[in-house]
Amino acid sequence: MQGNEQVTAQISAFEALLTPAGQRLLEALDPAEVEADPLGVATRLRRTPVEGTDALGVDLSELVGAALTQARLRGRAREKFGESAERMYFTPNGLEQSTRRPVAAYRARRFAAGVSREALVGDLGCGIGADLLSLAEAGLRVEGVDADPFTVAVAEANIAARGLGERARVREGDVTETEPGAYDAVFCDPARRGKRGRIFDPDAYSPPWSAVMALAQAASAACVKAAPGIPHDLVPEGCAAEWISVGGEVKEAALWFGALSDGGRRATLLRAGAEPATLTADPGLGTPPVAEPGRYLYEPDGAVIRAHLVAEAAEEVEGALLDPHIAYITSDRLVATPFSRAYEVTDVLPFSLKRLRSALRERQVGTVTIKKRGSAVDVEKLRRDLRASGPESAVVVLTRIGERPVALLCCEVTAFP
Repeated sequence: MQGNEQVTAQISAFEALLTPAGQRLLEALDPAEVEADPLGVATRLRRTPVEGTDALGVDLSELVGAALTQARLRGRAREKFGESAERMYFTPNGLEQSTRRPVAAYRARRFAAGVSREALVGDLGCGIGADLLSLAEAGLRVEGVDADPFTVAVAEANIAARGLGERARVREGDVTETEPGAYDAVFCDPARRGKRGRIFDPDAYSPPWSAVMALAQAASAACVKAAPGIPHDLVPEGCAAEWISVGGEVKEAALWFGALSDGGRRATLLRAGAEPATLTADPGLGTPPVAEPGRYLYEPDGAVIRAHLVAEAAEEVEGALLDPHIAYITSDRLVATPFSRAYEVTDVLPFSLKRLRSALRERQVGTVTIKKRGSAVDVEKLRRDLRASGPESAVVVLTRIGERPVALLCCEVTAFP
C-alpha cells in the first residue's frame, strides 16, 4: 500500500482498537511481554484471535500490529504520563515530542490564570494532544490542529478517553495556513524531529520558527514550547522566557506572549510532592562576586543556568562564584534552596590523578560521584584510573579557578538546620 491507502488502513486498524473487541485485545497485552517478544505475541494473537476481533472488518494482521504498537508505546509512556498512559493512545513521534504530564499541567494552570474561560485556545501542531488535554482539564476551551490524519485520530481518541469532548476538539489542517488572530490564545509546540532525528535549526522546525512567532505574536495571549537550548537571542522583545526542569533535569523552555508575558526570565523547578519553585530575574542585580572555595559548594539547577539566573541563585545563599565563567557557587552559609544542590567541601586540591587517588585512599572512599564543569577531564577514564575502594563515599567536583584546575572533595548535604 502507498500514500493515502496506507494511511486509511492505519486509521481503520486504530479505530477498530477503540471498539469493545479492540479494547479486549489491548487489555490482553502485557507491555513488558510485547517489548521482550513482539513476534511471539503477534503469532499467538493471529493463531488464537481475541473474541470478536475477527468480525471487525479489518485485516487481523493490521489490527494485531496496531495493538502491539499501542501496548509498546503505553509501556514507554509511563515515564512521561504515569498511570494516565494506560488510558491514552500514542504514535511513536507523538510520544517522543509530547510534553510530560507535570509540565503540561503546570503550563495549563498558567494559561488558565491569564485567559478567560470563554476564550478559545488553539493548540497548533497538537500531536497526540498531551498539552491539549491538560488545557481542557484546566477548564479552557481548546481546538487542536495537526496536519497528519492519523495523529488527529489518536488525539480524538485521547479526548474521548479523558471525557473532555465538551471542551476539546481537534481537526486536520496546516498550521501555517491559520489566520493570525484566529484564536483568542495560542499554544504551539513546533516539531523538532525529522526523519533523520533531532532538528537544531529553528527555521527547519515544522512549522518554521518564523511562522510560529507570527501566530504567537498575533494572539492576545500565547505560549510557544521550545528546546531548552534555545539561544537567548531568538527570544523576541517583550516575551517572557521560562526554563522548566523536572526532578533536576531541564526539559524545555516556554516563551510567553501578550497577556501571559511579564517580559522577564525565570526558571521553574517541578518536583514530586512539592509546589513549583520559580526563580525570576532581578534586573537590578549585578555580577556576583568571585571568591575562593568556602565551606559549602552550590550547584545550580540546569534551568537556573539555562535562564542565566546564576547571579540570583548566588544571592539566595549569600554566595560568590568560584570562577566568573563557571556556574559553581561557594558560600560559608548553609541555606536550604530548591534552586541549587548543596555540598559540604572537605578538601580543595590542585588537580592531579596521583594526589586525588591518594586523598580518596586516605579516606577509604570506594564510591565516587564525579561532577565537572570547566574541566576537560574524561570522567569515565578518571573513574577507572582512581581505582577507588573502601566503604566510604564522596563527591569529587572537577573545575577550574581562573587557570588553575582543581578538585573539590565534598559530601552532599541532605539535612538543613
